[in-house]
Amino acid sequence: QVQLVESGGGLVQAGGSQRLSCTASGRTFNNYHMGWFRQAPGKEREFVAAISGSGVRKTYADFVKGRFTISRDNAKNTGYLQMNSLKPEDTAVYYCAADPTRFGGRDTQGYDSWGQGTQVTVSS
Repeated sequence: QVQLVESGGGLVQAGGSQRLSCTASGRTFNNYHMGWFRQAPGKEREFVAAISGSGVRKTYADFVKGRFTISRDNAKNTGYLQMNSLKPEDTAVYYCAADPTRFGGRDTQGYDSWGQGTQVTVSS
């Protein structure tokens, strides 16, 4: 497994932007596909975006297409989620996760490493 730590959450106004980071340690980062998920109070954890180990392939949930961008810098062992045009319904705890074998999984299974999560709150 790889250890993951998210950062960059906080309070932002609707329409604003925020960038989340996910820093990895313990294993070769580019051997892992990475995903971002989020969980709002009372709701199940849902898929947001995923990126392949090389960074070439990306996929997004429909509700973030055109607003969020996933990226990674393997030299820095860090993944990113750039969030623009934020809406109050984007309020959630955001988690990054790593999957050693599968790219783009939209369920939590297969991701064998998870960060602790970072809270993003979008005010209206």
